[in-house]
Amino acid sequence: MQDWQANFARALLDRELPPPPGVSAPNSTGAPERFGVYRNNRMVSLLGALEARFPAARKIVGTEFFKAAARQFIAAHPPRSPIMIFYGDAFPEFLESFKPAQGVPYLADAARLEAARARAYHAADAKPLCREALAAVPGEALADMCFTLHPSIEILSSPHPIVTIFAMNTGTMDLAPIVDWHGEHALILRPEYEVEIRRISAGQAAFLRSLAKKNPLGEAISAALAAEANFDPANSIALLFSRLAIAMVRNGAGGVPA
Repeated sequence: MQDWQANFARALLDRELPPPPGVSAPNSTGAPERFGVYRNNRMVSLLGALEARFPAARKIVGTEFFKAAARQFIAAHPPRSPIMIFYGDAFPEFLESFKPAQGVPYLADAARLEAARARAYHAADAKPLCREALAAVPGEALADMCFTLHPSIEILSSPHPIVTIFAMNTGTMDLAPIVDWHGEHALILRPEYEVEIRRISAGQAAFLRSLAKKNPLGEAISAALAAEANFDPANSIALLFSRLAIAMVRNGAGGVPA
């Protein structure tokens, strides 16, 4: 039975394969046509899921190129779950190795940003930590505090101006030549109802990555300063208490300040 199901799944995603044995129709010659309709509907559905999740990537390369790449991805990476909201998590890595896309080196990172946006949208809700929690911590203990970041947060660092490219291909910025081409770091989060994508500095990216590993604040600041000499700790700590952090605990302790 498992072999038959595997053959059915392969035939469903490969137009070159005939219907698997056992597929029948009311008339003896109708099985290929009926299976073909089902196969086409399935492909259209999966293409639609990828187009909905990666609209910026589609705009960057054009609809026909995108669909050609998506069809190859679907054939190699069929869905593993009936829940389609996260289908395509592996699409950015596929695009990175997709030879026809080598001339668009930022395409994979654009898709990574879009995949992260979808994950952030569906991440768990969590109430940000209030500013009063910081006031309850003695100044000499602050460097030893560890933070839990909001479940929706992801950091993406790219050698390309990925936040700008994304904005230009989603309508939040006008399309224009990017004169100062340099890498950008993106902060993706959904503290309330809308996903936000912000450009952050190299120091802020290192700071948040360190905190996400449960390193204490002092270590996170050191990591940030190593990445960016003029990193502003005060500004980044204030950001934690505006939207990013949801819990704080002394390093090695089990209690969370109120």
